[in-house]
Amino acid sequence: MIEHFTPREIEAMRPAGEFVAGVLATLESEVRVGTNLLDIDRRAHELIRERGATSCYIDYHPSFGASPFGHVICTSVNDAVLHGLPHDYKLRNGDLLSIDFAVSVDGWVADSARSFIVGERRDPADQAVIDTTVAALDAAIAVARAGNKLGDISAAIGAIAHRDGYTVNTQFGGHGVGRTMHGEPHVPNDGRAGRGMRLKPGLVIAIEPWLMRGTDAIFTDPDGWTLRSQDGSRGAHSEHTIAITQGDPIVLTARPD
Repeated sequence: MIEHFTPREIEAMRPAGEFVAGVLATLESEVRVGTNLLDIDRRAHELIRERGATSCYIDYHPSFGASPFGHVICTSVNDAVLHGLPHDYKLRNGDLLSIDFAVSVDGWVADSARSFIVGERRDPADQAVIDTTVAALDAAIAVARAGNKLGDISAAIGAIAHRDGYTVNTQFGGHGVGRTMHGEPHVPNDGRAGRGMRLKPGLVIAIEPWLMRGTDAIFTDPDGWTLRSQDGSRGAHSEHTIAITQGDPIVLTARPD
């Protein structure tokens, strides 16, 4: 079922969005060459406890996961592009790290992700795929307006990706958000403008373009969670939770100033 929320309910979602955005900013500022992925997870867990929030990940066990996730954040490194299960790995100079984080605050969920390069060694192709996911997310948010169609969001993402020479995997994409992390509708990362459901005020969705440098094919790691590119190429992931209104969309997980 697709839910629509009142303006008062959307206002009540703001603290969750602000907390998620703040945690991601904190983690990005603290990550260094040599940081262990398990330490990132522990730090995120500490911040959750301090806020009195509830992780959306730790007991999450969808059909595509081998077992309950068991951690509070996804840490995807290099050719790991989604659902990266934190493990004993120390980040190296030049690693491309994507972190994806979702929590519930006072019963309302927010979900966001960002990618960045660790250290000083920066491959321009890594930065390019990060920049394209950010541009695709911005383009999608720009058309996430009442009266437009869901396909307009998907088409905006796909147009940026194809413009920059990437192919798009549509197995995983955006989704409805509200009292739970994953709800209807599914928001593919490619599609045709003017198709799909009409966007109405009160719809809250996570929009999350993710791309890989050399392929659109993925496989699941032996850990049962981490999704990697078939050809070993690196990928990036950008995500915001937004609310459709009578005017401009509200980016609930906007980065803090």
